[in-house]
Amino acid sequence: MLKGKKVLITGGAGFLGSHLIDRLLSEGASVLAIDDLSTGRRANLKKALTCTSFELVKSDANDGKNLESVFKRFRPDYAIHYAAVVGVKRTQERPLTVLADLDGISSFFALAKKYHVKKVAFASSSEVYGEPIKMPNREDDPLNPKTTYGVVKAVGEEFVKVYSDLGLAGTALRFFNVYGPRQDASNEGFVVGRFIQQVLAGKPPTVFGDGRQTRDFIYVDDNVEAVLRSLVSPRTNGEVINIVRGKPCTIEQLAERVITAFGKKMKPKYVAPRIAGEIRYRHADGSKMKKLIGFTPKIEFADGLRRTIQWHREK
Repeated sequence: MLKGKKVLITGGAGFLGSHLIDRLLSEGASVLAIDDLSTGRRANLKKALTCTSFELVKSDANDGKNLESVFKRFRPDYAIHYAAVVGVKRTQERPLTVLADLDGISSFFALAKKYHVKKVAFASSSEVYGEPIKMPNREDDPLNPKTTYGVVKAVGEEFVKVYSDLGLAGTALRFFNVYGPRQDASNEGFVVGRFIQQVLAGKPPTVFGDGRQTRDFIYVDDNVEAVLRSLVSPRTNGEVINIVRGKPCTIEQLAERVITAFGKKMKPKYVAPRIAGEIRYRHADGSKMKKLIGFTPKIEFADGLRRTIQWHREK
């Protein structure tokens, strides 16, 4: 899709950014990634760092001066903004740190316009919906963010719309629960990896609350495919799109599937809710994604889980 093009990615050493970079390099694009390595890791870019068409700049994407020096030197054809404080526990415990990401968002869009980027993509989140008013979530539903993280993502979506009116083509992509190899599985990380690590250690998956919370999981390769299609398609200009499988799964079911995948005989361990106000239900409509970019996720949850478990075992 982007052979011979130059693509700039903020937050490129993270879970999502690194997978996207591998795909872009395999297609013949030149890629520059910006990451301060606070949560991103060089290990995620092990393959990319051996490629002459890839460069990693260690810098805070919220530093407008440093960001401009990169835009000015690299002159990207396309730019994708992934950089953000991530992780439910991390963003809930330190909500004010998330607000610094507004500086990065503002600089990113201003610089993309100044240096004539053909199109940008902004990584938004299902968190903009908050506790759903109705389900499945559709892009035209009222937004109801309950965290500073969700508010910041909603602001980023507005930047896409404003700058589209100013002549900078862009799209906002609402990611739901992406999972796969390289995702943070620490105590501040994400649920699929945490459950896998717990079972690998011979411990039952720890379920916070009653386990009936629903999440809409999509494997990282499907996420990457949708991002690239959205980036190159003129039909997505100025649009906000759910990137999702559209098949909710309870956290209790997830725990049981991980246990079954390992062939273990154990039950999930239920404990008190981790944080107050955690979103209980998450389920999205993916029809706009299918309509605008002609894409339906291909990787079934059982297959994606198997691939993720294999990665953790090899690690």
